[in-house]
Amino acid sequence: MTDPLALPMPLPTEAAPSHTTALVRLLVALAVLDSESLQRTTASLGAEGGLLVHALVHQQQVNAGVVARAASQHFGLPLFDLSSIDPGQLPGQLVDAALLRRHRVLPLRQRGRKLLLGVVDPSHEKGIDAVRQAAGCPIDLVVVEDDKLDVLLTTLQQQRRALAIPHGTRDDADFSELDCRLQLPTADLAAMDSTSSPEEAPVVRFVDALLAAAIRLRASDLHLEPYEACYRIRFRLDGLLREVLQPPLASASRICARLKIMSQLDIAERRLPQDGRLSVRQPGLACVDFRVSTLPTLWGEKLVLRLLDGSNAQLGIDTLGYEPEQLRHLLAALAQPQGLILVTGPTGSGKTVSLYACLNLLNTTERNIATVEDPVEITLGGINQVAVNPKVGLDFATALRAFLRQDPDVIMVGEIRDPETAEIAIKAAHTGHLVLSTLHTNCATAALTRLASLGIPAFLLATSVTLISAQRLLRRLCSDCKRPVTMTEQQMLQQGYAEAELQDLQLFEAAGCTACHAGYRGRLGIHEVVPIGERLARAIVEGVSAVQLADLAVREGHAGLHRAALHKAARGLTSLAEVQRVTGGG
Repeated sequence: MTDPLALPMPLPTEAAPSHTTALVRLLVALAVLDSESLQRTTASLGAEGGLLVHALVHQQQVNAGVVARAASQHFGLPLFDLSSIDPGQLPGQLVDAALLRRHRVLPLRQRGRKLLLGVVDPSHEKGIDAVRQAAGCPIDLVVVEDDKLDVLLTTLQQQRRALAIPHGTRDDADFSELDCRLQLPTADLAAMDSTSSPEEAPVVRFVDALLAAAIRLRASDLHLEPYEACYRIRFRLDGLLREVLQPPLASASRICARLKIMSQLDIAERRLPQDGRLSVRQPGLACVDFRVSTLPTLWGEKLVLRLLDGSNAQLGIDTLGYEPEQLRHLLAALAQPQGLILVTGPTGSGKTVSLYACLNLLNTTERNIATVEDPVEITLGGINQVAVNPKVGLDFATALRAFLRQDPDVIMVGEIRDPETAEIAIKAAHTGHLVLSTLHTNCATAALTRLASLGIPAFLLATSVTLISAQRLLRRLCSDCKRPVTMTEQQMLQQGYAEAELQDLQLFEAAGCTACHAGYRGRLGIHEVVPIGERLARAIVEGVSAVQLADLAVREGHAGLHRAALHKAARGLTSLAEVQRVTGGG
């Protein structure tokens, strides 16, 4: 049967209500909408007006998907699926939220000076022109479905409320006040000179308020990014970047200079990356450290600040999300006087926190513990911490060789990156030292093939590596607003649950409220813990592949990351959507 939406249809020429647009007339011509329904809906809009297509969808006179397909085909515009969008990535600060709702549009992406705009009705020229004037840049259009747009606009509104900070002192200012400080007039910034008092400088007050907001919101990273037409600031909240502000582009260099001064960096050097550190002390709170990294980009220096939360280093090992059996294996490996314990995962998966928790457990007066890190993120009392310094020749391998002459009991290597470091770490583990380190691999058993690729003989791997733990971080569902989700048994089986697990299995999904970020609040770890037992050691010596090693680990009862994530979802701690985002379904 021919799809009626694929046929070119003439638009009706008879008189139409004043609210109608070319898209509405197209729906009538396609017999998707009848005249009586159109007249009733138009009458319900009254004098207040509003976008007729939205009213038709809202009153269930037409289907949002059918309307979007018709608009896409008739106007020759791409159809964009909003369900694939992360709300935190949207340039939502460009246009007033009320204008977006009124005209049923949404800025989706900004590249250079062009803005990609999602629209429900491409023939609604008034709304498109209003956005073009508000954003001050050229616009490319794509068609979106009205019901999905409604959900996304609601989520954005909830996120904006979730970012609110209780009003109080200057450091406790809410984002509305912070936004006012960010919207500094260009003339005001230009008037600042070297004779201005630091306390009076608007940019100084702004940077102080920005760092205070990041601390209060428990952001892990701050990104300050200059582009040709805008200056964007994003916070990484619960693992996802979210745009929070857009200061005037003219203030970018002054904000950058202020942060570089606080970090004791060279403000005159703008051609090379730099790394530094700054500390912020708030009334009634401990001093908070930030690691600062600068990067010269096409439109100026980008800064990334990582918040170094010292309280994470004091976390008990039982709070990191290990399942009871996994924790038993880890504690058994830590109790050994020698051997190599590896924690693997991508950047930002919590490897350092896990290592610090292990070190805290081992940190007694009877042990000599030394660490070499790049950089030292969190200081620990009673542990000798060394930061690598390539400029003077102090790398991981050099520090490791020095450690072995310092009578160590426990050695922590921030990361095994090269053959020399790998060789020394393995030999140290083989000669009576407990060594802890990290690798960037996707799963636990892949760490063995990674070390083999660095030139470590199989017999040394089999006898030196004690345990490997891969990990990721999942967003934790907000306990205030999470809601149950209904799924069929077949759907749950497809997700990876076994039939024996389906009885009384209740899963939840994110909703969103003022107490969380889009339905999530905080993060939790998932782990794949693989102790190297006799069968795995024999397989390593025989040189089996990483896939075969992974299969053997599963047969020995060591579940992978996806299974660990499913366990967390079954306990109502996270959602299946988050499981899929982080583990990819297996």
